[in-house]
Amino acid sequence: MGRQSCHPRGVTSAGPTSQPPAQAPSPAIERANRMSAANMLRSLAPLVLICLALVGWMAFKQSAVDTVREVDPSSTVQLAAARAGYPVVAPAGLPEGYRPTSARTDAGTAEAGDPVTLEVGYLTPSSEYAGFVVSDDARADAVTGVLGGAQEQGTVDLGGQAWSRGTTERGETVLSRTADGVTVLVTGSATDEELETVAGAVRPYSG
Repeated sequence: MGRQSCHPRGVTSAGPTSQPPAQAPSPAIERANRMSAANMLRSLAPLVLICLALVGWMAFKQSAVDTVREVDPSSTVQLAAARAGYPVVAPAGLPEGYRPTSARTDAGTAEAGDPVTLEVGYLTPSSEYAGFVVSDDARADAVTGVLGGAQEQGTVDLGGQAWSRGTTERGETVLSRTADGVTVLVTGSATDEELETVAGAVRPYSG
């Protein structure tokens, strides 16, 4: 029998006892834990793939959304024609794919006899820009900003009219013609063929 000691108050206490050593988890338990973690990862994998697929699909839909804002230039052309002291011309009957995205004129503030400038911008089938300008103001920014410093490179017949072909300081093609003090031009980042299409569609505005 182990030794016992008598406490001064008469309480008998046993000697110090030792704690049993902690047992390491069995290999079977460790394997079960590993399998549980693997099973959890395998169960989450399809959810992750579904989430990635949804994110990719939403990104594709957003990239496919047409963000081009088209405008109807008819009212702007009509205003310019009503105020200008010359027969206003503008592109008409352009093929599908030429989309007007801007139209402006200074005719709204023009007094009788004042020069009038009309500008219409198009997004072409190649997603480039083609700008049309008609003005009886040789000093208009829309004219000098394009023809100033442009290098002439001959002429071309478009729509029954002779147009001068040139290259602007920006390296873009410009098609222009001037008669009776009125300058008409087409320029932009669009291809030469697209610019010629716009220029060939220029006709007198008939309302």
